[in-house]
Amino acid sequence: MSTANLTQVDNYNYGIEKIFEKAQDFLPINGTDYVELYVGNAKQAAHFYKTAFGFQSFAYCGLETGNRESCSYVVSQDKIRLVLTTPFNPDSNISDHIRRHGDGVKVIALWVDDARKAYNETIGRGAESVLEPTVYKDADGEVIKASIKTYGDTVHTFVERKNYNGIFLPGFEKWESEYNPTGKGLKYIDHMVGNVELGGMNKWADFYANTMGFANLVTFDDKDISTQYTALMSKVMTNGNGRIKFPINEPAKGLKKSQVEEYLDFYGGPGCQHIAVATDDIVYTISEMRKSGVEFLHVPGSYYDTVAERVGTIAEDLAILKSLGIMVDRDEEGYLLQIFTKPVEDRPTLFFEIIQRKGAKSFGKGNFQALFESIEAEQERRGTL
Repeated sequence: MSTANLTQVDNYNYGIEKIFEKAQDFLPINGTDYVELYVGNAKQAAHFYKTAFGFQSFAYCGLETGNRESCSYVVSQDKIRLVLTTPFNPDSNISDHIRRHGDGVKVIALWVDDARKAYNETIGRGAESVLEPTVYKDADGEVIKASIKTYGDTVHTFVERKNYNGIFLPGFEKWESEYNPTGKGLKYIDHMVGNVELGGMNKWADFYANTMGFANLVTFDDKDISTQYTALMSKVMTNGNGRIKFPINEPAKGLKKSQVEEYLDFYGGPGCQHIAVATDDIVYTISEMRKSGVEFLHVPGSYYDTVAERVGTIAEDLAILKSLGIMVDRDEEGYLLQIFTKPVEDRPTLFFEIIQRKGAKSFGKGNFQALFESIEAEQERRGTL
């Protein structure tokens, strides 16, 4: 595969490390602490994520622990923690969120060494406060949390837990369960994508740059991400160590309604479109998830006719990848394998990406055409294209 072709695949030829250096780490982030979803029935949602995705019972908070407002089930798999929260009160803020958005991501929690400093740094740079630094204590120590507002109703919570030895957070107890299916090889959150309104992409990219010290990793315009009918634009923002990556999508003008517009309509505004989770063996992971009933977007068989020419030599058997619907792309650092679920609830909003990186630091630009055609086929079936 020629250098020219590699350069065409993605614009990483100027050196990925230089981009990370541009990020100003005035609030160093260690990683994603947890992702909290507000859902209509947390017990059933937890069962779904355990059965379909291989998560394990981890922690619980509810009536039995003294919480009279809501209950939360925490499920985990390696470094990934999902908090599934349901309200008891139909007039609560959580109920309002579910009424408007359906099941969806509310909190993207970031693990930091100093939550007060992270809060003060971001507020001082213009962030809107949701929760001032607050200390939560129990017999196992203390956790400090502070929150700021981001796109739509989504919140970033800074979590400082260096003085805590409990199972998860104060107010939670270990969730003991006889049903803990075998994990499916999911390791950590690779990135999380936000969908915003037309004209909102630059606003929120600037927010992450100016307020949180992130850098622009890569930008895709409507020529990069388009089909015959629809298009979108995206900027990928990253923190200094590259552990947190937030692509921000906005719709672009097209002949028909784009996937971003469909999301905004059904979600009722901006929000988290998908969570990308990493695996070290995507063939195993997807084989097991398919057995558990997870539905994935269909990739046209013709897509695989040009993979060898476009991507070059890979370790995996292309016939197996085709049978599972796993896509492949390459940048100058290596290659990646990826696949996307269908929405995981009835509203066509939140879905998951499963990704395995073999050196690549990009986001599958070479797969955009096939991916978007697959999404459009689903939109057409729903009557929303």
